[in-house]
Amino acid sequence: MTRAAVITVSDRSSTGARPDESGPVAVAALRGAGYECDDAVIVSDGAESVERALQAEIMAGVKLIVTTGGTGVGPRDETPEGTLRVVTREVPGIAEELRRRGAAEKPAGMLTRGIAGVADPHGVLIVNLPGSPRGVASGMPVLLSVAGHVLDQLGGGDH
Repeated sequence: MTRAAVITVSDRSSTGARPDESGPVAVAALRGAGYECDDAVIVSDGAESVERALQAEIMAGVKLIVTTGGTGVGPRDETPEGTLRVVTREVPGIAEELRRRGAAEKPAGMLTRGIAGVADPHGVLIVNLPGSPRGVASGMPVLLSVAGHVLDQLGGGDH
């Protein structure tokens, strides 16, 4: 069974001021799709905390990492910047489709700056989702529609 992880990026959730409502949505979707996935890890906003959390999951052998939160335009929304420190190749089509679907549901969906990419040589797919439970519920089917194929190719499979 392929290992997946969810990282919730939120200052308020990391301090216990607000429950994490988005991470569990992503975890449930991953488990429902057959991935082995622990409960979401919660970290504070900022590029450094995102980078550290991603590296820890990669070193633990996770192959699919979903982040929720920190993709907007607020001063501490630095999830894409932290993710870019880890990915070696972007997969822009995933992020573009996530934005397209999000904007079709709610105009603010076009404000997400989330990225998707691969961390070589570990063969890990990393995708940033927005922090709202609705945005995660909308984005997970998009991600899951291609994740298996991407991971197969990263593992040496044929096109």
